[in-house]
Amino acid sequence: MHATADTRPDSSSLEGLVDLARYPLTDLSSSAGQALIERCRDQLADDGCVVLPRFVPDHALDRLERETERLSPAAHYNQNETNPYNSDGDPSLPAEHPKNRFGDRTNGFVAGDRIDHDTIIRQVYQHPDFQRFIAAVVGIETIHEYADPLADLVVNVLREGCQHPWHYDTNEFIVTMMTRQSEGGGRFEYAPGIRSPEGENFEAVQSVLDGDRSRLKTLDLQPGDLQVFFGRYSLHRVTPVEGTRERHTVIFAYAKEPGFVGRPERAQRIFGRMAPVHERMLEEGRTQRSDNLAD
Repeated sequence: MHATADTRPDSSSLEGLVDLARYPLTDLSSSAGQALIERCRDQLADDGCVVLPRFVPDHALDRLERETERLSPAAHYNQNETNPYNSDGDPSLPAEHPKNRFGDRTNGFVAGDRIDHDTIIRQVYQHPDFQRFIAAVVGIETIHEYADPLADLVVNVLREGCQHPWHYDTNEFIVTMMTRQSEGGGRFEYAPGIRSPEGENFEAVQSVLDGDRSRLKTLDLQPGDLQVFFGRYSLHRVTPVEGTRERHTVIFAYAKEPGFVGRPERAQRIFGRMAPVHERMLEEGRTQRSDNLAD
C-alpha cells in the first residue's frame, strides 16, 4: 500500500497561505518588511483603511473559496431594521436623528464556534506572524484574539438581496479577507473617521444618511484582498448583493486587551444565540463598554 501525500496546510507556517514575497510577514524587521508596515500605517492615518491586494497567492484562492463555501450553510441569517449603532431608537430625539434612522439588514454570519481549528482561515487568524503584522500596522505592541467564541473569527455570507446598512464595528479595528465576490452589488462604502472617542458627530452622520456622498469612499474588493479598517470610527456599509453568487468575507477580530467579549444583545442579534460567556455577563451585569460611544 502506498502512502498518500498529506495536502493539509502546515499550521506552523504561512507559506502558501500568504504571498510572502509581496508581503514579508515572516521578516518584518527587514527593509521590505519595515517599508510594508510604514506604507500601511500611512494609509490608515490618511483615511482609516488599507487594502492589501492579492494578499493570498493565486494558488490558495480556490482552497479558501471552497472552505468558506463549505462553511456558508452554517450561517445564521437574520432580517431586521437597525440603526448605525445597532441599538434601539431614542424617542426623545427627532425622527431624523441618526439613532432613529433604521435600515434593512439582511445577511448571514457563520459564528466562530462553527469554524474548525484545522481550517486555513483559523490558522491564519491564530498565527503569531500574522498577529504581529496586524499589531504593527495598527500601532499596538500586542493584539489579542477575541475571547468571544462566536465573534472571534466569522464568515460573513451575503446572498442575493442581502445587505449591511450603515453601521460601526464593535471593536476599534477590524481585519477582513474577501474569499468570494458576488456577481454584482456588494460594494463596501465608508466615511473615514466620521466619529472619534471624543464624540459621535451626529450632524455629519445625519448628512451621510440623507444621501451626502461627499466624504464617502468605495472599495472594489477582490478575492484574496486583505483589509485593515478602523471600523469603530468610520461609518460603513455593504450595498445589496446582486445575482445568485454569494459574497463571502472572513472577519478576523482582535482586541487591544485580552479577554474581550462582545455585548450579549449584539451576539443574540447577529448570531441568533448567545454563548455561555454572554449569559454569565448578563447574570453579572457586565454589559457596559469601556468607552462612551453609542455602540
